[in-house]
Amino acid sequence: MAWIYLLIAIFFEVAWALGLKFSDSLSLSKPGITGFTVFSMIASVFFLAIAVKQLPLGTAYAIWTGSGAVCVAIFGIIFFNEPVFASRLIFLFLIVTGVVGLKMVS
Repeated sequence: MAWIYLLIAIFFEVAWALGLKFSDSLSLSKPGITGFTVFSMIASVFFLAIAVKQLPLGTAYAIWTGSGAVCVAIFGIIFFNEPVFASRLIFLFLIVTGVVGLKMVS
């Protein structure tokens, strides 16, 4: 069950990062999106806290941040026309490799 909580935490991690893009950097000009972003931040940390009750902290945190970073980078490439370089894709792949490796040894 801890892994499910970690997946939920990662979902909210990605949601708040994307929310920053749409909320105009948490300005109050878009209160609905800003509220969703802040809610997602709190939910992400909340579910991470539940997950680390059963998972090693270092493993859970590395998977949480690494998976979130990769997902946000992919969303940025697909939806925000962020640059795609071979080196960027290689390093994203290395993060995924590390996340999978951590999952396998935990």
